[in-house]
Amino acid sequence: MSLLGKKFNGAIARPMWPFYVSGLVVLYGVNSMANAMMLSDEHKNDPRNQLTRNKPAAH
Repeated sequence: MSLLGKKFNGAIARPMWPFYVSGLVVLYGVNSMANAMMLSDEHKNDPRNQLTRNKPAAH
């Protein structure tokens, strides 16, 4: 006797592929927007900005 009950073999990934693809598109869009905002004039001199934090000093 199984603890989890009867197993049903059903497709999981095949009917869910549109949700996986749309999730990747949304994550790509959020990442692109975040990078664009970090490079904007308003946040370019922010000390918390990770893109401009560890630049080597110019000689």
